[in-house]
Amino acid sequence: MNIKKFAAIDIGSNAMRVLISNVIETKEGVHFQKNTLVRAPIRLGEDSFTLGEISKKSIKRLTSAMKAFKLLMKVHGVSHYQAFATSALREANNRSNVLEHVRRKSGINIEIIDGIKEAEIISNTKISDLLNSQKTFLLVDVGGGSTEFTFINEGKRVSSKSFKIGTVRLINKLLDERVWDAIRIWIINNAKPYKKITLIGSGGNINKLFKLSKIREGKPLSIIKLNQIFMELESLTYEERIVKFELNPDRADVIIPAARIYLKALEWSGGKKIYVPKFGLSDGMIKFMHKNLIKNH
Repeated sequence: MNIKKFAAIDIGSNAMRVLISNVIETKEGVHFQKNTLVRAPIRLGEDSFTLGEISKKSIKRLTSAMKAFKLLMKVHGVSHYQAFATSALREANNRSNVLEHVRRKSGINIEIIDGIKEAEIISNTKISDLLNSQKTFLLVDVGGGSTEFTFINEGKRVSSKSFKIGTVRLINKLLDERVWDAIRIWIINNAKPYKKITLIGSGGNINKLFKLSKIREGKPLSIIKLNQIFMELESLTYEERIVKFELNPDRADVIIPAARIYLKALEWSGGKKIYVPKFGLSDGMIKFMHKNLIKNH
């Protein structure tokens, strides 16, 4: 048995996180075991989508978080790590300066990835294996700045598209309404060949919505139950949502637009339920790193 520790740093539009995983290689195969997950509520999208660049204050916080992540990885004895940034940094005019500043101060190189690569890494987690590979799934990963949609049929990725719609954009009213139409048309056209589609939800908001549903892990969340939770959350004030549902302040506002995106995806695909396995970009990154390591050896 060979055990290594890998780390994935995911710099999103609403928050950034580091996932440290045990990568256990045995004769039977490779096992990925989550060890530690630390999340920092730094909303880079608020700067990027409204100002067009990352503010000095946010650069300072981002740098502090990266230094902390670097120390955490050192304590854990991490052998391989990667840092990926998505739409907030991708769209910031000063992204080169930000990347250089973080590299100089923390020693961490950040790679900015596009929506297609993001969708590919997430769907690489072999999530359909967790369920039933004979079914057709629509994987929906809602972020702060973009949402990735991927159709998976019999375990294979069929089509995938990233749209500039995300929770931070929606709460800041920075969305071109035509994007909703574009998503609807894309989902309907891609859903046509299949009789029955089940959704798979990825992202912090759907995990929180699933937790609020009190449904047993491994069981799907129905469109009726999701709509019920959405209506209840929407009827409360921001402060009430924090207190009643014990939501983090940076979750209590974005959870509503996230629920709306998942509900629309269910409606347009004709799906009746959504599975919520616990995975995201950082889980996909760990597997992606391991695959590349084997390929290059």
